[in-house]
Amino acid sequence: MLAERLLTRIVKTVAKSQLRLDPTDETSMPPADPDRKYMLYLHVPFCQVLCPYCSFNRYPFKAEIAGPYFESMRKEMMMLKDLGYDFESLYFGGGTPTIMMDELCETIDLAKDNFSIREVAVETNPNHLTPEYLEQMKGRIQRLSVGVQSFDNDLLKQMDRYRKYGSGEEIFERIGEAAPYFDSLNVDMIFNFPSQTEDILYADLEKIAACGARQTTFSPLYVSNGTMANMTAKLGAMDYDREYRYYRIIDGVLAQGDDALFDRSTLWTFTRKNDPIPKLPGVGLIEDQIDEFQTNYVDYPAIGSGSITHLGSNLYVNTFSISEYNDRIASGAMSIMGKTELPKRDLMRYRFLLDLYKLRLDKREFREVFGCSVERGLPAEMAFMRLNGAFETDNAEELTLTERGRYLVVVMYRQFLSGMNNLREQARNALDGEERILLFGDENFVPLETPDNL
Repeated sequence: MLAERLLTRIVKTVAKSQLRLDPTDETSMPPADPDRKYMLYLHVPFCQVLCPYCSFNRYPFKAEIAGPYFESMRKEMMMLKDLGYDFESLYFGGGTPTIMMDELCETIDLAKDNFSIREVAVETNPNHLTPEYLEQMKGRIQRLSVGVQSFDNDLLKQMDRYRKYGSGEEIFERIGEAAPYFDSLNVDMIFNFPSQTEDILYADLEKIAACGARQTTFSPLYVSNGTMANMTAKLGAMDYDREYRYYRIIDGVLAQGDDALFDRSTLWTFTRKNDPIPKLPGVGLIEDQIDEFQTNYVDYPAIGSGSITHLGSNLYVNTFSISEYNDRIASGAMSIMGKTELPKRDLMRYRFLLDLYKLRLDKREFREVFGCSVERGLPAEMAFMRLNGAFETDNAEELTLTERGRYLVVVMYRQFLSGMNNLREQARNALDGEERILLFGDENFVPLETPDNL
């Protein structure tokens, strides 16, 4: 698909030029805007298994390191309270936030005692869907997202997930047992693994339909420069030529036809039309939310090592070093190591991308935010999308997408996330000593261009 290849190159070039870390001596986030509602993202970087394709900040789990880290993160959270922030939502990402359940619960409880928390969303892995863990999560966590990636045992073994997280059959059973404990349980899947066949994809879709989860995300595989070599060695070379075909299969099975079981919530998030699992006492269905925090809040502070904050026109990146993170927090400073300031045009591009990812761009709202129409602000982007038949609705009020348009935005969003991964690699480049060896070893570390004084 020529348009996809051209779009991939364009977004990759733009992301490379704009998503670059600049050093900063700032030691604190800016004060809160009292008129804005905020979500807080908390990053827990510890995992039992380091997946070969993952570019988020993650470390092999050690209790003696993770315990003090949670304590530092709670201190950083209270620093935000001193800056006037109040939060209605928490999102714990990782890594594996449930890696130390007692520490996670203490963090959630502290947040609920100090902020106006309405809901808590947490990512986890299938081995934590056990009665002991579920009982502690019930009532504390409203939305749980389980990283499954695939139910295929051969793929799970290639990803080093089979031994630690269980077989596809075991994971399927655990999801059904866990679903009643939460307002919404999401199963996080990935498509277009190099060794994934259409038969494997169809089998995964059948299990999603039958497992009882309220939501599922099927994101395309994307990597960064720093993880490409390791991913290729374990899973094989990427093949983007079949990505469109696989995406059409997913969308067709889940959301097309009169008897479709799911509705599209975003381009790759699907919500079940009728939840088949009765909830436990005290658990009830919430309004339709999406288990991707960027879609619910444009601006959000983020805490923890390796987290990325988006406030206004700025991205702030926290240090990827656990030891440096703890030292910074202990000294009373936040752990910001770098900053990227986005010009107005890139903010318009981000809003354009995010709104279309959510399936609809409100043209009037765009004009209110940026002071110009989307046609005037982004003439090249609009011309490209119109030329390629991307818009099903294109009038004075809104933009919606055709099937072809949905895939073009999938490509843009995939490349944007890949660019964010490369931003993380720039921050990870600053690691040295034991932490660098722990994550990469000599054979896996691929250095990127980084500002000299970062």
